[in-house]
This record gives sequence, structure tokens and C-alpha cells, in this order.
Amino acid sequence: MAQAFLPVLAIMSDAFAEFAEEAQRLRPRVAVVLGSGLAAAAADFRETTSVGFGDVPGLVPPTVHGHGGRLAVGDWDGVPAVLVSGRLHFYEGHPWVVVTGTVRVMVDLGVKVLVLTNAAGGIHPALGPGSLMAIREHLPVLGPGGWRALSVERGPEARAPQNNPYSARLIASMQTHEGLTERDLLAGVYAAVTGPCYETPAEIRALRACGADAVGMSTAKEAEAAAVLGLEVAAVSCITNRAAGLSDGPLDHKEVLDNAKLAVERLAGLLGHLVRIA
Repeated sequence: MAQAFLPVLAIMSDAFAEFAEEAQRLRPRVAVVLGSGLAAAAADFRETTSVGFGDVPGLVPPTVHGHGGRLAVGDWDGVPAVLVSGRLHFYEGHPWVVVTGTVRVMVDLGVKVLVLTNAAGGIHPALGPGSLMAIREHLPVLGPGGWRALSVERGPEARAPQNNPYSARLIASMQTHEGLTERDLLAGVYAAVTGPCYETPAEIRALRACGADAVGMSTAKEAEAAAVLGLEVAAVSCITNRAAGLSDGPLDHKEVLDNAKLAVERLAGLLGHLVRIA
């Protein structure tokens, strides 16, 4: 792993050079990315050192409220781990290579398992605010051709299961873990949209017809990049609201952050389980 850093140390900030050296000492195997309003789910993580996105080569500070934009390395329930607080989004004006930049950093740090989390709108009837969903597939409704590729007639085919980045082993283990506490964990399909506007009720009806169970504005490209680079990937959606047209009242970001707190304790337990089996 040291060799991954040596060629670029000269162009690193002092902060990131120190962070990289500490990560090299700890040798983390697993990384967890926390989405909007989910910071409290990492209560069992004990930070050794951290660095802001702005000091990491290839990254920039996030501009979205609720995304801290820091990498931390430390101990999670006895397991060396990296915690990524916040993420970058395409709708902030970043190219995809920047949006997925944290994934490449994780690979350089020696991470083998990547756990992604996000705040999402629930489409499936069982997914109300405060519930969790393990992502088993995603529908990429991204860019100008996203909706064209997801016509209702070929919706299920657009999931490209042959390229599915999500680990069946980790999904099964999450469901077993939740079953031990007599809780069901739906393994569903996540629709990734560009944002930043929330979807219209008509768009939600179209996504539901294509097989989507939840919808959000992140995760899919990170999961794809991680799988290409050889990481084992798990992803969990924290359902913060019913999607547009499925509940009363308009959607807003404050609702997302407030409702994220409803599932934090359950999410913390699930993340701890994933870290231990990584």
C-alpha cells in the first residue's frame, strides 16, 4: 500500500500525507460512506485522524448541507476502518470522475469492502420514513439519456444484472442479522436520479413501473466504480420520506435530515455488523 502513495507524496497537502501514513499503519480493510443526516450511525467509530475533502488529491469540499466532507481513519468496534462523512454529487457541477473520487482513494488505502449509505425516498409500500432497504440492484436514471434508457417496456432489462455491483454475500448477511432481531430488511431496487430537484409524482409512477423500490441522487456510480476496481460492495438506503405523490405535502431537504434520525440506531447496528464481517 505504501507504494500507492509514494509517487504522489510531493503533490499532496501535508494534511493528507499525514493521513495516508496513519492509514498505512492501521491497514483498514473496510470503508463506510455516510449519506445525508446519517453521521450519528457511526457512534461506534473511534477516529485516529481525519482530513477534509479539500486536502485530498482529486476531491473538492461538498456544498450540500448535511455532507461534512471528511475522511477519517480509526477503529470501528475493533476493526480498522475508514469513515467517509458526506459525498460529492453530480448535481453540484462535478464530473463523475470527481464524484467517484473517494472510491479510488479507498482502493489506495487498501480497503477491500465498501459500504455505501444514502437517504432515499420510499416507493415500495413497505418503505416508510425510518425504514431501511438493502440495495440489490439499481436503475441509473442519469444524464440526458437516462429516462430514454428506462422506458417502461424495457425497464427490468435496464438494471443490467450481469454487471450488478452489489455483493450477494453481504446482502444475505444483512438480512440474517436483521432477522435475528425479528426485523425484515427489504432487498430492493434503487433508482439513481441526477437531481437536485425532487422527482415529480409522474416520475415516481414511471420509476415504480420500471421496478424501483426507492429513489435517491447518489450511490450508483460509486458502487459501479468500486466494483470495477475490485471492491466488494454493500449499500443501504435510509428511507427519509415517501416519494413524491405517495404522501401528503411537498418534499424538502429539512424533512430528509430530520427523518434520517429515525433509523440511525438501527442503521448503526447494521453498519457495525457489516464492518465486523468485512
